[in-house]
Amino acid sequence: MDQLDQRACLGEFLRSRRARLRPEDVGMTDYGRRRRVPGLRREELAQLAGVSVAYYTRLEQRDGHNVSAEVLDAIARALRLDGTERAHLMDLARPKARRRRLSRRPQQVRPALRTLMDAMDGVPAYLVGHRQDVIGWNRLAAAVFGDFGALPAAERNLVRLMFLDPATAELYGEWECQACWVVSNLRLYAGQHPDDEQLSALVGELSVKNEEFRRLWAAHTVADKTHGVKRLRHPLVGEMRLSFETLTLPDDPAQSLITFHAEPGSASEDALRLLASWDAQSTAGQTTAGQGTAGQGTDTRSTAPSAAGRPSGAARFPDAATA
Repeated sequence: MDQLDQRACLGEFLRSRRARLRPEDVGMTDYGRRRRVPGLRREELAQLAGVSVAYYTRLEQRDGHNVSAEVLDAIARALRLDGTERAHLMDLARPKARRRRLSRRPQQVRPALRTLMDAMDGVPAYLVGHRQDVIGWNRLAAAVFGDFGALPAAERNLVRLMFLDPATAELYGEWECQACWVVSNLRLYAGQHPDDEQLSALVGELSVKNEEFRRLWAAHTVADKTHGVKRLRHPLVGEMRLSFETLTLPDDPAQSLITFHAEPGSASEDALRLLASWDAQSTAGQTTAGQGTAGQGTDTRSTAPSAAGRPSGAARFPDAATA
């Protein structure tokens, strides 16, 4: 598929939000009549929003042409949408004038930003761009999350790794929550960039290859989580709890720097230090042996995939036995 159908997404989003509400949730009396579908009926939602049933029905049936901001606000209030969901509804119902298609060329990372990431001693950090593509990282991020440089550039995508890379799935102690978040964030991006052909290709591939992705994508949940905690089960140092912060670049909102840190004095902080130490020893050994190579992104340990194809997930993590 070349692009996502914005009108279809509008109807599906409205139906999914309506389905999660019960009459008692919005102060209505449920007289016990059997409901063919979960959630509010269209006429109940229309009543709450103060619009005609016919008008609301047209919205769910892909006819959102010229809908006013006032009507959308009323529907958002009736559906109990949060700020992120409200913005997503606006993107779907009133798409901005068609912009130039996103370039298929890789996004560029400013040299000063690469230097900044490399200078973050003890802080794993990576840079994400369109579609949650990983476009830059530092050495400790590669040690924690796996060497992104050991993957072809087209596979350095957080959503793709979450559903198609076994090592990444095993890394997250709360995989279901993390999977839901990355899909919800991708949904939000899709509302803003429906003409992104690479997004359509990514969604198509994941829908074919992973049933759980299909289920989460069909739920139409949207989220923009900019900070929080990730619980990891690292193959070398065991469990870690890392807080993360997402910093959107002021001069390029399409790029965000994500940093991770452990609570001072915690076992997770010790684990990060151990990983950094192993990585430093590994780098020193490679340099001494003349095996150091210029890497991709900001990770100087990055190597090209072997002739046999994509490396296994375990090959993307530092090897304690040889550190």
